Amino acid sequence: MRTNLVSYLDEFILRGSAIAFAHRRGLRAVRWSYERTARTAYQFARELEARGIGKGDRVLLCAENGPEWVAVFFGCLLRSVIVVPLDAQNDSAFLAKVQEQVEAKLTVADAAAQPLEGLAIPKLLLDEITSTISSHPNNPYSTTPIHSEDIVEIVFTSGTTADPKGVPLTHGNLLANLTPLEQEIKRYLKWEPLVHPLRFLNIVPLSHVFGQIMGVFVPPLLGGEVFFQNSLNASQVIETVKRERISVMIAVPRILDSLREKVERVYEDRGELERFRRNLETSEGQHFLARWWKFRRAHQLFGWKFLAIVSGGATLGIETESFWRRLGFAVIQGYGMTETAAIVSVNHPFKTAHGSIGRLLQGHEMQLAPDGEILVRGPNVAAHYWREEEDDRRNENGWFRTGDVGELDPRGNIYFKGRKKDVIVTPAGINIFPEDIEAALNRQPEIKASAVIQSEAAYGPEPLAVLILRNEHADLRRVIMRTNNSLAEHQRLRRWVVWRGEDFPRTATQKIRKQVVAETVLADTAGALSSSAATQAGSITDIVKHIGGEPIGNADRTAKLGVDLKLDSLARVELLSALEDRYQVEIDEAAFTDATTLGEIEELLHETGREGASLYPYPRWQQKWPLNWLRTGLLYGVVFTAIRLLGWPRVTGKQHLEEIRGPLIFVCNHVTMVDHALVLFALPARFKTRMVIAQDGEVLCEWRHPPKSARMFRRWLNLIDYFSVVLFFNVFSLPQQSGFRRSFRFAGEMIDRGYNLMLFPEGERTKHGRMNPFRNGAGLLIKQLQAPVVPMRIDGLWQLKQAKRHFAWPGQISVRIDEPVSYSPDDAPEAITRDLEQRIKALPGHE
Repeated sequence: MRTNLVSYLDEFILRGSAIAFAHRRGLRAVRWSYERTARTAYQFARELEARGIGKGDRVLLCAENGPEWVAVFFGCLLRSVIVVPLDAQNDSAFLAKVQEQVEAKLTVADAAAQPLEGLAIPKLLLDEITSTISSHPNNPYSTTPIHSEDIVEIVFTSGTTADPKGVPLTHGNLLANLTPLEQEIKRYLKWEPLVHPLRFLNIVPLSHVFGQIMGVFVPPLLGGEVFFQNSLNASQVIETVKRERISVMIAVPRILDSLREKVERVYEDRGELERFRRNLETSEGQHFLARWWKFRRAHQLFGWKFLAIVSGGATLGIETESFWRRLGFAVIQGYGMTETAAIVSVNHPFKTAHGSIGRLLQGHEMQLAPDGEILVRGPNVAAHYWREEEDDRRNENGWFRTGDVGELDPRGNIYFKGRKKDVIVTPAGINIFPEDIEAALNRQPEIKASAVIQSEAAYGPEPLAVLILRNEHADLRRVIMRTNNSLAEHQRLRRWVVWRGEDFPRTATQKIRKQVVAETVLADTAGALSSSAATQAGSITDIVKHIGGEPIGNADRTAKLGVDLKLDSLARVELLSALEDRYQVEIDEAAFTDATTLGEIEELLHETGREGASLYPYPRWQQKWPLNWLRTGLLYGVVFTAIRLLGWPRVTGKQHLEEIRGPLIFVCNHVTMVDHALVLFALPARFKTRMVIAQDGEVLCEWRHPPKSARMFRRWLNLIDYFSVVLFFNVFSLPQQSGFRRSFRFAGEMIDRGYNLMLFPEGERTKHGRMNPFRNGAGLLIKQLQAPVVPMRIDGLWQLKQAKRHFAWPGQISVRIDEPVSYSPDDAPEAITRDLEQRIKALPGHE
């Protein structure tokens, strides 16, 4: 039986090199073992000791999810230092209020956490934490006795008009939830080898207790791996699930809604949406295997290992829960809040009740007040708020008033009805739960999101629907009529308004801040809606300003990205990614040009985007056995034999690669279509067979998807070209116009898998014998990949091309290999590009 959370570290050491936590930094995946996480925690504890920070002192931890976050968290526990986890998106005013209460002695934060700059306390950068603490020993750290009543963390609830409240959670509070979960998990550990390793994708912030429970404490009980992802873009989430072979996704309901929309768009693009929906309707009650087979295309989209979804942080709509369950995925949700250490009840993965938030966790108590409010009591409930000994949310018997309204069925399943403070009581004394109306509204295809708030009418309180539309030309009267037909008489809507922003204000766990929505709408309905559009434009302007790094004045909707805002092609790529992450949409890269205005971006955000690069091929089939062996045989038996016969090249500089094992990025000038074969021939064997080559994406796309107007013979020739070059040379698309974000992600994936990368930064073959200027995209890719770069140059080939000769004397063609060079993440892409260009030009033998 655990007595404190530090005991996890002993188990981490025993698990050794098994992967524990991973996340994506730029284009690369960073993976930490259990042992590395524990030893980094030991080092951080010693760093705290060196700074004189000890038991009861507070440390602000304001950063995005990652293995470093976990190590710092446990390092604080070793010193009995209280962690104050904060969301990286909190504003400076909120952080100042928190610091005023906790008086932290240290901040550990991401480099990008700008709101923390105003706090006059020492700061450590999480990105540099490994190098900062490297001088400390990494052997186990001796701790003073840690008791169950010792505070682990102070978690602050989001405050809008009032000061934020801090909830001190002790080891005992957290273990009261973890112990019954661990005991239940032990019953099923014998089956774990069938799905080993069990991989979790966690999209919930670790600043939220639910994110910690499911991202830090539960997976190690199963020896699982946790992949942290900060992007909420539906396409990227699906890509991660498939690429990382995720088994379980931990997400908030809004993400599951976005993923549901993405799945439906995939079927819509195939012209099968209506059939898909009919199959969903008829799948209720069917055996799991029957549903799995019926929706195998959806399972293929996520990868065959994806099994289950854990939802928390907010209430999961019944429609969304039914969608995923009918597809054949297990859906697990629970109920809790910060004050109860995230959990009160949870669904059993194999005994779920449709629409329920589970049964009470062992050791907890719950009862319903006469008005339906959920009251809880138990060792998981925080004793009080930070610096507030009196708690007005407890009654005389110690029951904690959750503020939520629920129902119980005879089997003990709990059903969430809504927030007590959000319940609208009509003049007739009838309760209206906004969640019921929102669920009906969100089923309408014209509505993207909704929030139902209370408004005062002539005859008393009534519901007011605040809507975000998919199409601004939607017939709202018809939409409301359809919605009302599915509601009871007392729930029906008579009033509604349209929120002009792209999204509602939300918390870190994606809950709508209804108080802010209500204040905005009810203060001045017409004015609020007009100003919300301005707020949207302002948000875009703020992102543009951050990307550009310069003031942009009073930019209006007509300001152009290139001419007025001075954003070059690389800055536009960063802007595109930032907008997609902020608004959770997919935007076609081709729509972003120098002439694109802020107003046009606003319009793009209102449309449901598609992946502009979807037709560019990124094949993987040639990397699988036995085709990878066949490719090796073809290289040595056909390609390299041909090179020896046609003109054995002179290779110099191989000694620079003797002590390096890769992965590396090879960069070379571009003369003819045989350049990649010459480069492979020149390299040591360990690089020849583990190489991916970037090729003109537009050419590969044309070969793979020949235009329908092309004659049959030409279409077959194009397909033969495509499959031949992919099989022989393991190529992938690097488009010239748009779609290179996906290309960059693919390159990062290949580097993570141990492949080397070959680039030709000129983008096209020389037409005059001299090197073309290198394109800055190569510098951006190299910067994000953070792998050593090997400059190379081919000489002598241009002269043969000019003479139209196909054979050369041995040594007439030369391939020069230079020393590997590494670049800092702080280097500008343009500087990297120019440096490589100069290095290759300066290689001996340049003509």
